[in-house]
Amino acid sequence: MTPIILPYRGVLPTIAPDAFVAPGATVIGDTEIGPGTGIWFGCVVRGDVHEIRIGANTNVQDGTVIHVSKGTFGTYIGDSVTIGHQALIHACTLEDRCFVGMNATVMDGCVVETGAMVAAGALVTPGKRVKAGELWAGSPAKLKRDLTEDDTKTWQEQADRYAALAREYCEVLAARAAS
Repeated sequence: MTPIILPYRGVLPTIAPDAFVAPGATVIGDTEIGPGTGIWFGCVVRGDVHEIRIGANTNVQDGTVIHVSKGTFGTYIGDSVTIGHQALIHACTLEDRCFVGMNATVMDGCVVETGAMVAAGALVTPGKRVKAGELWAGSPAKLKRDLTEDDTKTWQEQADRYAALAREYCEVLAARAAS
């Protein structure tokens, strides 16, 4: 099984050679995926009616859907971002080194700033800004508290670990293809 990489209206996704797009993941259209990034099993990254840009060393965990809003918002995800399993990222901006928990939804026009966190299961409604150093949780999501150093100290390590895992999977797939 290979990933599904499809053009939309003649635009094919651009994927860094050392990014990992898992078998069973789908990447469509005006999408760019940076080096060291992992798009894990069962993800859908659909840049059909607007653009999607994903930076370096970001991990988009299993079952996540990333989409856009026609004519209004693309989706922009920075470097070293962690997006938990089954998140829905829709027409928003996730700045560098932020964290979105499992099964969270970040909606149109939202910005999650560098060093901010959206808790697992949270629903960040349209147009909200999760500021640096804040933890938002709930449905609808609201500011719960400021993050501590203990909360964030492993984020870069986790991003690095996922980038290494993506490289390992790339090597395994390359060896398999060569045999």
